[in-house]
This record gives sequence, C-alpha cells and structure tokens, in this order.
Amino acid sequence: MKLTTFLLAAQVIGLAQALHFYFDSSEKRCFVEELPSDTVVEGKYGALVWDDGKQSWEADPGLQVRVNVEDLSSAQVVVNTKGPHTGTFTFSSHEAADHQICLSTEGVGSGHKHVKMYLDVNVGPSKHDKESDQRHIGTLAGKLNELNKKVADIQREQRYMREVEEQFRDLSEATNARAVWYCIAQIVVLVAAGVWQMRHLKVYFEDKKLR
Repeated sequence: MKLTTFLLAAQVIGLAQALHFYFDSSEKRCFVEELPSDTVVEGKYGALVWDDGKQSWEADPGLQVRVNVEDLSSAQVVVNTKGPHTGTFTFSSHEAADHQICLSTEGVGSGHKHVKMYLDVNVGPSKHDKESDQRHIGTLAGKLNELNKKVADIQREQRYMREVEEQFRDLSEATNARAVWYCIAQIVVLVAAGVWQMRHLKVYFEDKKLR
C-alpha cells in the first residue's frame, strides 16, 4: 500500500512545474482559455489531498477528478469525463472562442478536505487542413511534373549536342586524314621530281662529256 501511494505521489510530482491551486473537495474550480479555431489542446492534471495526521499533501487512490470543458460561445460541452487523481484530457476547438475548463473532485470520503490540484494545459498547433494539404500536394505534383519535363528537355538537348559533337569529331578526323594523305602525296611528288631531275642532269652531263 505504501509503494502504491508512493507511485501515485510520484506521478503528481511530475507535474510540479505546472500551475497548481487549492480548493475544498466540495468546490469546483474553472479557468477560461481563449483558443483559435481548429486547435488541439492537451491537459494534464494531478490532485493531492491534505492529510491532517501526516501534516502533508498525500495521493489518495480513491480520489477521482471530473473534468468539464465547455465552449462558451455555443454553450457546447466539449469534454465531460471522470478519471483517477492523475490523468490527461484532450479536445479540439471547432471555432475561435473562449473555452471554460472546470475541475472538481469526488470520492474523498466524509467531510470536506483540502485539495491541491496541478494543471498543465498545452495548446498545440492548429489541426491540419486536409483540403489545403491536398491542394499543396497537387501543387507540388504539378511543379514536379514541370521539373521532370525540363529535365527531359535538358537530356534531349544533351543527346543532340553529343550527336553534333560526334559528327564534328568524325568530320575533323576525316579532314585530318585527307591532310595527311595530301602531305604524303606532296612528299612522293617532290621525291619523284628530285629523282627525275637527278637522272636528267646525269644524262645531260654525260652528253656534254661525249662531245
């Protein structure tokens, strides 16, 4: 029993950094929170009861906490739950309005007892707009398709440039080959002309000697 009480108290101590307030077990404490539309709210609470014998705040396993949340603009009850002395509650605001959060206790035995309540309310981001998300996804898909088309155009242009480059390289190689053969032909002609001139001069000088 002592271990159970210790664990229950430890759960409440985990909320030590949260807002805490005091009230009698017969009372109900309420707070007003102004919320924007489509907003998720998560609350954590923990309650301790004053023990006159121990002169300290103790966790009572039999204590129950009722949480009531009401949209003041429409008088609609958003949350109405009863749970153990520590727990959580979650709700979403449908419209921008003031929301009243009330906490009360039950099951504390006979007579009035003093209650120390910890409350931590976290207002989260707005809920996702599915239609907006779908439009955003559609926009991204359209941009992605445009990007794919541009990439395809760039690839097609690169292939064309490679083909032009290959044609230019083939033409350059053919031109270089012709130039080489032209040089070889010139060399052959020059050698043949030199041989012919030498033979012609030889015959000419031989004729001169004979005379």
